[in-house]
Amino acid sequence: MLNFAICDDNLNILDKLEKMLENIFTKNNFDASVSFKTDNTEDMLDFVTNNKVDVIMLDINLKSNKSGLELAKAIRNINKNSYIIFTTGHLEYAMIAYKYKTFDYLAKPITYDRLEETIKRLFDDVNGLPKKYIKIDNKNTIIDESEIQYIKRDGMKLVFHSRSRDYDTYSSFNKFQDKLPETYKRCHKSCIANITQIKDVDPVSGTITFKDNSTCEIGPKYKSDLMEVLKDYGNFE
Repeated sequence: MLNFAICDDNLNILDKLEKMLENIFTKNNFDASVSFKTDNTEDMLDFVTNNKVDVIMLDINLKSNKSGLELAKAIRNINKNSYIIFTTGHLEYAMIAYKYKTFDYLAKPITYDRLEETIKRLFDDVNGLPKKYIKIDNKNTIIDESEIQYIKRDGMKLVFHSRSRDYDTYSSFNKFQDKLPETYKRCHKSCIANITQIKDVDPVSGTITFKDNSTCEIGPKYKSDLMEVLKDYGNFE
């Protein structure tokens, strides 16, 4: 079991983080629990000194005699192997935070989806699973590439449709196409499909159905090449 400890000077945020984490653990069947939470830096340091703690979440801008960064430095003197995740509303601290072997940096307000992405990635790292992620913007939003069903252009934005939700960013296909795995293929002028997530193809109507039952169109220009590629990945004729 992984033991989590949280330090934040806002008691409401402490409670919210604990509830979100416990929900994420249950939802994903992760063997983990929040074993300690506090708004006091000395109590956190004492707990880490005397207990097994695997993951430590620290607010950087603590209203205390120590900042989150100073607390992280003290923690690293006694525990060099725990995962540290920083949380803060002050983005200017991000680069400094990584000095302390930081696993991730979460900008406040922390959303459930963003926290879940980080915890999933952390468990992948613990278990040594070779998952790959796609960074879609400058806010360090990352998505497990196997979760994405398709990428669709919507005006000036790109929408990354995954099994759990849609992510959007102001960008273009040209910026992402060369970075995508070979299993991502253009199927329409406004859509790129993850062919590993395709459940069915109807070439007559020009429709792709994905494993989450979402759909997208096949453009005439891309149909022939797409069908040739699909033959190597499934029973598509």
